[in-house]
Amino acid sequence: MDPIQVQGMLEYWDYLGTFVFCVSGAIAGRQHQMDWFGMFIVALVTGTGGGLLRSIMLGDLPPAFLTNPAYFILAVSAVMVALHGTNSWQKITRIVSIIDALGLGIFLVTGMRIAQSYGLAGWAAIAIGVVSATFGGLLRDVLRNEVPLVLRKEIYATACIIGGLALLGFDYANFNETVSLLLTSLIVVVIRLVAIHYAINLPR
Repeated sequence: MDPIQVQGMLEYWDYLGTFVFCVSGAIAGRQHQMDWFGMFIVALVTGTGGGLLRSIMLGDLPPAFLTNPAYFILAVSAVMVALHGTNSWQKITRIVSIIDALGLGIFLVTGMRIAQSYGLAGWAAIAIGVVSATFGGLLRDVLRNEVPLVLRKEIYATACIIGGLALLGFDYANFNETVSLLLTSLIVVVIRLVAIHYAINLPR
């Protein structure tokens, strides 16, 4: 695939991942009885936290959310979604974790591809991808005064690591770029959702 097309695809995926994480943050804020401004702050932090830390680690400053108003628009939109479906969200068990799984898969691949564009080795790209995928959720949980999922025994970062290894394997096998990104995201999402559904946790 042409590098320009790849860049455009990654930008689209970044927006999608940001929105998904913003929604998870906004719903989490709503579940903790926050007002719309509190929901907006949690949504913005959740959606941009991973990208912020990634930018700092790669020296890509200022971070994108400070130069592109689209991220603030996505956070506001996420709050509207969370407010509109208030009754529905309350009826769905573990909705934050389920939506979060989607964000994990999307942000893992975007983080890895951005890291690779800086010439980093595969293991370092996985590390950046995991940071991109998990740090926003970590900040969200801290704001909710909870122990972050990534620091518990739940299969969270582990799903990202497995997905990262899969993406490197797809690259080695010269898979189509779109197929690689979709399959990697799907692997992360499926692992996370299966772990949630069957309460599969890492050993202490």
